[in-house]
Amino acid sequence: MMESAMVLGIDLGTSGVKIAVINTKRELVHTANMPYPKGLEEWEDWKYCCQTLIKAIPKKIKSKLMACAVDGTSGTVLACDKTGEPISKALPYYLSCLEQDKAVASLVSNGSAARLDSSLARALRLIDQNGKNLLIRHQADWITGWLIGDWRWGEEGNNVRMGWKLIEKSWPTNFSTHSLRKSLPEIIPSGKVLAKIDKLQSKNLDLPDKVLIISGTTDSNASVLASNPRSYEGITILGSTIVLKRFVQKPIEGEGITNHYVGGRWLCGGASNSGCAVLKKIFTDDELIELSRQINTENDSGIRLMPLACKGERFPVNDPNLEPNLEPRPVSDSLYLHALLEAFAKIEADGWHKLISLGIEVPKRIVTIGGGARNPQWRFLREKHIGIPIRTCTEPPALGVALLALQSVEQLRR
Repeated sequence: MMESAMVLGIDLGTSGVKIAVINTKRELVHTANMPYPKGLEEWEDWKYCCQTLIKAIPKKIKSKLMACAVDGTSGTVLACDKTGEPISKALPYYLSCLEQDKAVASLVSNGSAARLDSSLARALRLIDQNGKNLLIRHQADWITGWLIGDWRWGEEGNNVRMGWKLIEKSWPTNFSTHSLRKSLPEIIPSGKVLAKIDKLQSKNLDLPDKVLIISGTTDSNASVLASNPRSYEGITILGSTIVLKRFVQKPIEGEGITNHYVGGRWLCGGASNSGCAVLKKIFTDDELIELSRQINTENDSGIRLMPLACKGERFPVNDPNLEPNLEPRPVSDSLYLHALLEAFAKIEADGWHKLISLGIEVPKRIVTIGGGARNPQWRFLREKHIGIPIRTCTEPPALGVALLALQSVEQLRR
């Protein structure tokens, strides 16, 4: 039975949902994706896309599913009542809540991930807007709760930026006397078997009632798992933001650094507020393809930009007041794109230099994943600035979280 079994991975990204089904040989047997009809802040879109994609899985595949895990955008939070019913729109991970900064500072230390990219600030805003008697859940945790009909849990990696101390396995001491504490989830490790799918949900989605729901991870961690990096490789995720990751023997401490424990290994890194989200505000996908072809990567653009998606940077520098700089904009759109890609490459190079200065082993090669990985001109500029060979991986994050689910089921069967 185990030999013919399959597992499902669900990836809730910035712009839509993707799913992947793999068999026990780790072969991809089905994949599909769907954009959010309205946007990331609409929790109804999360549910609608998941329902639509799952219902469309061929029946012969569905009947063999034995487990499912979910990843989501790290930092997107939702307020709901005690039964899990949302009471407002979600606050996306890229939304800054500067008015909550003082409250955040009183709850966590200066080096905490919750200060750098604060899910905590967004949670406090939700409480200010909707009252104290509510639950705050991250995107992946809410969809996981929807699958099992129980919203008590939160996966540890998704809650690092809420303040969860991964090494100490605890919330900050100051949380114990704050009203926020009652809104936070019971934290569980990534890859833990939670429960079988809720019976009503099983019927609604036409899934076997034996399907086990496994605690997932963040979307960037799922991307890393999908890329299957070698021990000598580092990982760069070129999505809405630029994220650098590296598997390490033990956690790395430093400003702007986050540590995760996923798939039985420590994964450290940092995330910039710069990335493809900036490009999407300026160019269409077709324009990016055509303008990239016009770039002479052997030359320097001669333009210095700081292409942040919003005010403030997390990594490789931690400066909440750093302003975006998208000017001067030359007449040539191709030259402007050239300058933006150079700026991204410099941010990535600075990020790797920072990680190396903190003690990680220099990668012999960088695996690149995400939408930006498909741009050959950007890749050339990156290799020129970083000085390390790069390989591209196009496997979807949904595959990574499916692999996590499979690993958990295999461990259960031993």
